[in-house]
Amino acid sequence: MLSYEPTGKEKVSQKGLSIPDHGAAIKLILDLLVDPKAGILKNLNEIAAAGHRVVHGGDKFSDSVLVTPPVMQAIRDCIPLAPLHNPANIIGIEAMEKILPGLPNVAVFDTAFHQSIPAESYIYGIPYEYYEKHHIRRYGFHGTSHKYVTEEAAKMLNIPLDKFNCITCHLGNGSSMTAVKNGKSYDTSLGMKTIQGLLMGTRCGDIDPGLHHYLYTNLGMSMDAIEDMLTKKSGLLGISGISSDMREIESAAQQGNKRAQLAIDLLNHKIIHYIGAYTALLGRVDAIIFTAGIGENAIDLRAQVVNRLGALGITLDPETNNCRGKAAVISKKSSAITVMVVPTNEELMIALDTKKIVS
Repeated sequence: MLSYEPTGKEKVSQKGLSIPDHGAAIKLILDLLVDPKAGILKNLNEIAAAGHRVVHGGDKFSDSVLVTPPVMQAIRDCIPLAPLHNPANIIGIEAMEKILPGLPNVAVFDTAFHQSIPAESYIYGIPYEYYEKHHIRRYGFHGTSHKYVTEEAAKMLNIPLDKFNCITCHLGNGSSMTAVKNGKSYDTSLGMKTIQGLLMGTRCGDIDPGLHHYLYTNLGMSMDAIEDMLTKKSGLLGISGISSDMREIESAAQQGNKRAQLAIDLLNHKIIHYIGAYTALLGRVDAIIFTAGIGENAIDLRAQVVNRLGALGITLDPETNNCRGKAAVISKKSSAITVMVVPTNEELMIALDTKKIVS
């Protein structure tokens, strides 16, 4: 199925399409862009560059880069760190290179924003040789989103970015939080892979590392089965037993489902846990920012979290918190720390980075 809604024109929806691979999908989109009725371009020559989200750049990239053969090899080298994502990202880049040869392609890395975190934030407490030889460390993800909402919030509050301290809460099916110091990532909840930190849709978040050995030794589970359970059957889904969708879980909790309420409580607990830790690390916090699907739309969850931050001098404004999907300050003017909702826009961030690189 293809759904496309060009600005100022009627929405286009097509079902039953044959889209066997990434190349066919890209070709379909490009054809729509120059379609006489639904398109927004006269011809494909108007496209100056293509921006690609790449999930893992390891410690090789601290910013977006123009795609070259060495860059492609570096992305391939990071496949062990993101075996589900990087191969698909590579296929997308190669498909665009084939369809529009000569067009500049830019790789925008989910991990790049977090390359500024200090060693005490990214080194794990295991023998140092594993970091030196195998690059085992915290990398962090959702960097494009954390960067975007940080910059937007600084503009909204009229604070220079290089003096702006904030805590960003990217809450969706995949979730992470980041401590931002002077406009740069200082610490983040996701680690080497996309499983650490907060309770997520189907991912477990923080657990005792010894759990793997226990499940392997006492329950006879293989490492692949353990990985599958922790990434696809845990989190909100595993605790609630209902769904990975917060809307369905909130509905069940309102009807008295105790496991649904427990799933919400576990997520809230972890958000508060990280806010407290990051506040101590930063020393001064100008703003706490909620973003992404849950962060932008879960009014009750935001209220439950913020109402438990009284020890930090934070007070919620219930009236302004009653919003979904739009930018707003949801704390009272008397609040010691400003609490905000800032809708993320990773696509725009990718477009802006792409424009910057090719210009």
